Order: sequence, then C-alpha cells, then structure tokens
Amino acid sequence: MFADKARIIISAGKGGDGAVSFHREKYVASGGPDGGDGGKGGDVVFVPDDNISTLIDFKYKKKYIAKNGDNGSSRNCTGRNAEDLIVRVPRGTLIKDANTGRIMADISTDEPKVLAKGGKGGKGNARFATPTRQIPRFAKPGFPGEKFEVELELKLLADVGLVGFPNVGKSSLISVVSAAKPKIANYHFTTLTPVLGVVKISEGNSFVMADIPGLIEGASEGIGLGHEFLRHVDRCRLIVHVIDVSGIEGRDPKEDFEIINRELRNFSEELADRPQIVAANKCDVADPEQIAEFRAFIEEQGLQFFEISAATTMGTKELISAVYSELKELPPIKQYTPEPMSQQELEEAVGADRRFEVEFSDNVYYIDAPWLEYIMRNLNMDDYESLQYFQLTLRTSGIIDKLEEMGIKDGDTVDIFGFRFDYLS
Repeated sequence: MFADKARIIISAGKGGDGAVSFHREKYVASGGPDGGDGGKGGDVVFVPDDNISTLIDFKYKKKYIAKNGDNGSSRNCTGRNAEDLIVRVPRGTLIKDANTGRIMADISTDEPKVLAKGGKGGKGNARFATPTRQIPRFAKPGFPGEKFEVELELKLLADVGLVGFPNVGKSSLISVVSAAKPKIANYHFTTLTPVLGVVKISEGNSFVMADIPGLIEGASEGIGLGHEFLRHVDRCRLIVHVIDVSGIEGRDPKEDFEIINRELRNFSEELADRPQIVAANKCDVADPEQIAEFRAFIEEQGLQFFEISAATTMGTKELISAVYSELKELPPIKQYTPEPMSQQELEEAVGADRRFEVEFSDNVYYIDAPWLEYIMRNLNMDDYESLQYFQLTLRTSGIIDKLEEMGIKDGDTVDIFGFRFDYLS
C-alpha cells in the first residue's frame, strides 16, 4: 500500500532532575553539597532512508516519544543523557507543524534533522552553593522536552515528471527508458501510485524520472486520482507532457494539453512555469496530418516537440537526449527551507506562566526562567526583528526591571541558559 501523507505526535525526553545531596565521609567534619545535575532528555531526530518508499508505517504507529534523561546523584555525578530517538522516513519527506502548516524540515539530504529537542537537565544543589548560602537544600527539576503534532508529506525526489491524461502511454514510456516496471494495460488509471525510474545516459550520467498517475480535468480540486499525486511533481526540475496525438479515444490532443496545464497552474503557479517538453505519443497509429497540426500548435507555445511511440520505442532516444541536455542547464531539485516559529506560536509555546528567578554570582546575573527556553531555541541572532522581540519579552516579563532593581549596570554580564550577553540600558 502506498501512503504519502501521515500525521504523528513527536515528543522529546524530559531532562533529569538535579540531586540534593551532601558529602558524607569519615573524618570529614562538614561535607558540602555534592548533588549532581540531571542528564539531557533525548531528541527526536529524523533521517532519510532510501530503503523506505512510503509513509505506511506511520499510519499504524502515531506516537514517537524519546527517553528522559537520568536524574543527578551524589558525589557531583551528572545523570546520563538519554539516547536520541531516530525516526526513519523516505527521502523527500516534508515535515510540517500540523496545527499551523509551518515547514519544520525537508528530509532530502543525508543530514539528520532534530525536530524536537530534549529538555536540559536540572541543576543539582552543588551548583547553588555560595559564600553566603553554604548548605543549599534544593535543586532544580529537569526541563520538559519539546512536543509537536506534525504532518509528514512525501514529495518524490525526481528530476523529471511525466504528466498527462490516463492511458496516454506514460507507463509505457518510463518502462522503455528505465528499469522501472509499472503495470501497463489498455484502460484508464492502470497506474495507481507514482513510479520512479532511473534513466541511464552513460556511465556515471543518469537522472530520475517519475510517472505520475493520470490527471483529469478538476484534479487540482480533488477529482480523480491525480489530486493525490500532484505534490510529487512539485520538486521536478522538468516536466515531460505526454499527449496521445492519435486521438483514438475520441479526445482532442490540443484540448488535453490545455486542460492538464490548467490543472498544474491551479495547483501551483510555480509548477505551471516549470520548463516543459511535449512528447506526442502513439505517432505510429496517428495520421501525419494530425501530427503536423499538433506540432504547429505546440511550437507556437514555444515548447520543444517530439514525435514518439512508446510501444515501438520510436523517437524515445531523441526525447531522452533532449531531456538530459535540458536538465544540465536547470538548477538542482527544489528543497524547502524550514520556517521559524511566528511570535504567536512562541507566545503559545511559552504559555501564561512566566515565573523567573535572578541570581547574582561571580559578577554574573543568572536568569532561571523555564519558559524562556522556547524563545532561546528559536532566537535568530542575525535577525533584527527576532532580537527586538527577545528584548521586548525580557522587558514585559519584568526580568529587566528585576535586574535594574538588583543594581545591574551597563557592561555587566547576563546569563540565560548558558547564553551570555552584556547588559545595555
């Protein structure tokens, strides 16, 4: 069964709690605090797997939860960090926030993508010892990990997409130019799932072609099968539009050409503007007048036109040679850029509880505010608006007022979860 969409819940692990402990040893009169920090919770990491071609497994398993970090212990022992949870998906999977539609990751390269970060471990009581507080009897709990409901959407990674009405010969074409073996029969909707084939030109030179199941009029609005698979054309660098020029099924090839291009435009303006080559199939059973008339129509559109017969392989070599030449001039396969959280999303993630503590130690002001962790994770230091929002958050939450109340001066160091900056009024 082919599945190219799924919705799951991913949850990173909670950080381990810090320990409250005091040194106990014979002949040591007054052992100090020695509670260790908690370990970090496991991340949820997505990686591509070329042995997987469908999202069917995610239809049955809906929750992916990483392990929590271990708690700290005595003798300043830090809890063990939890292992990351590795989620394997087909290459080309797009991951979106299910609630907002925000693109979180595009699993197209070999680089692993962390989608949910594990919580940091809480500090043990050894961290809170100062000259004036020598016996801290408290520690900090671990931070919760990130949790998201995400939508997985598979967009095939193919250089060339074959589009056209059902039964125009797309499956036959991909079967003769590649090693793909799709089902071929003389009836509509023979192909029910996208088919990928590698077209080899010479040693070390090849490209990937995708046979997209037949589109019909209204496909972009959900009619027929094509609407389920239009997304798989989205990444293609080049479109090969296969047309039945013979008209043996009573259709007008000119009208077919216009209908399919209209459906592509309704789905995506960018997709409709993608470079396109027209392959007039079934020329072996078409009249020369039909072919000449259709050729003139296509060349008026400024498009390359090729006469082929997938059944007899006539003209297929010339078509593939032209496709390969065109691909060499085109940019690489489209990849999607992850989108940062909006201010509204950050506000919702942070929530209403904005309690914080400020501690001054060794000439550094340490701010402990669990809700700030979400903002810090999504803070872009190179973006002016992001920094402005961060500064506004510190002001409206009362943190700046508290620092000023404690006597902070320009140039003093502020520490938030290890991120340090100089205070400027």
